[in-house]
Formats: sequence, structure tokens, C-alpha cells
Amino acid sequence: MEMFLELLKYTIPGLVVFITAYYLLKLYLDDRLRYEMMIQRNETVKITLPLRLQAYERLTLLCDRVSVPNTLLRIRMPGMTAAELRGALMLAISQEFDHNTSQQLYVSDTLWQIITLAKNDTLNFVAQTASDLDPKADAEVLVHELLKTLDEKGGATVLQKALVAIRTEAGQLF
Repeated sequence: MEMFLELLKYTIPGLVVFITAYYLLKLYLDDRLRYEMMIQRNETVKITLPLRLQAYERLTLLCDRVSVPNTLLRIRMPGMTAAELRGALMLAISQEFDHNTSQQLYVSDTLWQIITLAKNDTLNFVAQTASDLDPKADAEVLVHELLKTLDEKGGATVLQKALVAIRTEAGQLF
């Protein structure tokens, strides 16, 4: 029994020292890991923040460029028929969107869905408006109908709502 007490006399203080050292070392290493992760996160933010801001800028430009009035200014040429203008508008809108698909890496899924919805809504608007017209009619008839329908809609278009969503998400970065 005496031998057992002698063993405990040396073992218990050793265990206390070991547990204390283990606990302090674990706290230190956990703190160090958090610090290293914070530094890495800050470095990542330094790299990705400019890329994300550039993506928001490009998506804002996309919404501006695919709006019907702005696309008409770039695409419309004298002598076009309504069918030619419809095709050119739809192609320009699709190409502009396709050119910016890589930006989805830097924005939320929700925002990208809003941008996609806005593009699809714009394409549907052009197609629906053009479907009511004679394809061989002068392009000016389609231009007039598109602009008239936009004026009648008034309020916020889906593209304008997409711009608000872009500004909102970009504002959350700061």
C-alpha cells in the first residue's frame, strides 16, 4: 500500500503538469491557427474584393447594354425589316449575356438568377412584341412598338430591378 501511495505522490503532480501543459499548448495552437486563418482570409479578400467589384461593374454594364433602347441604338440600321431587327436584337442580347457568364463566379447565386431572369424577360419582350407584327414590315414599326410598350409598362423593368439587386449586393461588401 505504501508503494501505491508513493507512486500516486509522483504520478498525480506529473499528470497535473501534463494536463496543464496540454491545455495551454492547445489554447496557444488554436489561437495561432485562428490567427493564420484570419491572415489568409484577409489576403484572399485583398485579391477577391477587386474581382468582385469588377464583376458588379460588368453586370451593371450588361444590364445597361441589354436594355431595349440601348440595344436598339447599337443594332438598328437603315433598311432592316422587323424580322431582321428582331433577330439582331435577340442575338445581341444573348451574346452580351454570354460574354459575361464568367461573372457568376463572383456574385451570389440569387443575383445571377436575377440577371438571367432579366435577360430572359428582355428576350421574351422583344419576341412577343415582334410576333404581333408583320416580319416584312419596316424595322421602324418594331422600334416604335417596342418603345411604346416600354412606355406603357412604366415602372421598374426587370433589368432595373436587377440593377437594384446588383447595387444592394455590392453594398453589402462594405
